[in-house]
Amino acid sequence: MATNPTQIELIQPDDWHLHIRDGEVMKDVLADTARQFARAIIMPNLKPPVTTVDLANAYRARIEGQLKALGMNSFTPLMTLYLTDNTSADEVRKAKAEGIAAFKLYPAGATTNSDAGVSDLKHCHAALEAMQAVGMPLLVHGEVTSSEIDIFDREAVFIDQVLEPLRKNFPELKIVFEHITTLQAAHYVRDAATAGKNTIGATITPQHLLMNRNAIFAGGIRPHNYCLPVLKREEHRIALLEAATSGSSRFFLGTDSAPHAKGAKETACGCAGCYSAFNALGLYAEAFESVGKLDKLEGFASFFGPDFYALPRNTKKITLVKQAQSIPNELPLGDATIVPLRAGETIAWSLV
Repeated sequence: MATNPTQIELIQPDDWHLHIRDGEVMKDVLADTARQFARAIIMPNLKPPVTTVDLANAYRARIEGQLKALGMNSFTPLMTLYLTDNTSADEVRKAKAEGIAAFKLYPAGATTNSDAGVSDLKHCHAALEAMQAVGMPLLVHGEVTSSEIDIFDREAVFIDQVLEPLRKNFPELKIVFEHITTLQAAHYVRDAATAGKNTIGATITPQHLLMNRNAIFAGGIRPHNYCLPVLKREEHRIALLEAATSGSSRFFLGTDSAPHAKGAKETACGCAGCYSAFNALGLYAEAFESVGKLDKLEGFASFFGPDFYALPRNTKKITLVKQAQSIPNELPLGDATIVPLRAGETIAWSLV
């Protein structure tokens, strides 16, 4: 990566965790991502969820139709399937044969549109065995859902109750611990034994690198900073920043950009999700610069994700410049609007 105090040149990154929804709103959110990233892992939590290869292929066709309409034909959506209690080993093998990138584990009720998620991993053993056998990654939303567990502790408890037993039962299964938010998760992934194989990775979002939980309550409720897993204490933010900038290939970029209309966020029971797609690369650059580690950005953003997924690295280069960028207060979202992360503020880095 070529850098100077005012410019960064790096291989074009990919986004390894993205929500683009469906229907009329898709074109608005897709354009923001395709402007910055070459590829993205597309989340399957639609209504109804994308649970089969046929549904994923149909969803991909709709995405490609929107890309064509936008004149953005260099972006590649990487499709995923929603793991359920009823996912069969045959569907896993079919998914691998037809180029599906991964399966997604949502514990039932963990986040937006996760009601059809897995109630108990014991129902998924045949599917998990097939994933391990064919080299299909499992992406996990790493939180338990019991109301008895404090919302700020659910990721740490997930490691002990779900992730560690899962890895012991399926030691060669490739797992991405998505949007990690805690010191416990960062250290677990950093230190995990893998018998010499690259079988565990983690994505980290820009909001969890830049903000702690105070950002939800600064001067009042800030619904556009509310996401799941929720922002944590400052010690956790610091641990995530250390992990992301460490140069470890186990950590890579995944925005978890999640579009919700302004009205759905600013309500008595607002939706969880931050919309970071509009200015994601500038936000990551700001985070890495804050600890003097801009030289580590390219590995995190451009190399470690494709390496984990056994995909070729991109070859096209992009340039970020240290030029103030004002973030709009609102952006179009179908027939509504959406409030992007850091709306109304100025960030230092802009994509050329």
